[in-house]
Amino acid sequence: MERGGRALAIRRRRPLLPAVRAAGRAPRVRLRRLLPIYGLLLPGLLLYGVWVALPLINSFVLSFTDWSLTKPATPVGLDNYQRALSDPLFWRSFTATIGYTAVTVAGQLLLGLGAALLLNERIPARSVFRLVYYLPVVTSWVIVSLVFLFLYNGQTGAVNWLLVDVLGVLDKPVAWLAEPSTALWAIAILGIWKGIGWTMVVFLAGLQGVPDELYEAASMDGAGIGARFRHVTLPLLQPTTTFLLVVLTIGGFNAFISIFVMSSAATGTIGGPLNATDTVLTYLWKQSFAQLDLGYGAALSFLVAMVVGLVSLVELRFARGMTTA
Repeated sequence: MERGGRALAIRRRRPLLPAVRAAGRAPRVRLRRLLPIYGLLLPGLLLYGVWVALPLINSFVLSFTDWSLTKPATPVGLDNYQRALSDPLFWRSFTATIGYTAVTVAGQLLLGLGAALLLNERIPARSVFRLVYYLPVVTSWVIVSLVFLFLYNGQTGAVNWLLVDVLGVLDKPVAWLAEPSTALWAIAILGIWKGIGWTMVVFLAGLQGVPDELYEAASMDGAGIGARFRHVTLPLLQPTTTFLLVVLTIGGFNAFISIFVMSSAATGTIGGPLNATDTVLTYLWKQSFAQLDLGYGAALSFLVAMVVGLVSLVELRFARGMTTA
């Protein structure tokens, strides 16, 4: 009886062996399937490591040193970060960046949404209008900066001609890029103009996802155009708006080429006049490549990256709270 019981137990265990073997082979089979995928990803990962990850790590290490091209690097700990926090010019450029970002983000969102709502309707030559609105997005920042430099010219610019000679709004021409009170906002208008097309395309994609049945149901309940926009369009566009808000905010903090080209051409100094158009990136550039204070420039870059990350997280949390409310 005892032997018979053991034999029965062995027979009962035997069916488990194939399952155990199959479970042991599963990771190997999965790895064999993933190897070609990893092989295709490897060249891209290597390029990313060489051109992005390693320079990023080296820059982070550099931010804790005092180094220029004329002398070897010496460790200084957190001195560069402490210096940035007490640097009035950095805080001035940071304030200008916030103002530029707020104006350009609001302008692009409002005008891009308006253009998307208009071009989402069935109107003649709709595709042509979409193309015209999107053309500024694909043009070079340098080219459009030079064009706007001509438009803002204090003597022969088209803006002064329109405001002084045609509309009579101003008594005399204004040197838009040479006045500290107007230079940054003149450049911000360029940022808005160039970004409307991209914002419009993203909003159009969001509008395509709004079911027509919801508009029909709202119309049957007596909702007008404004009510349908407030209670149907805006709530369903909230994920799109959140995405645009984060991306455009990052873009505002990264404003550089237009300010570099227009301020240097109009005033002879980057960030001029009187540092009125200095943003965090132009100030960082001047510290790194004009003053050759590379350690301090690296510290500034990581401070800016931290601020942009925190602002993006706050925007995402706020949008998530609005969704759940």
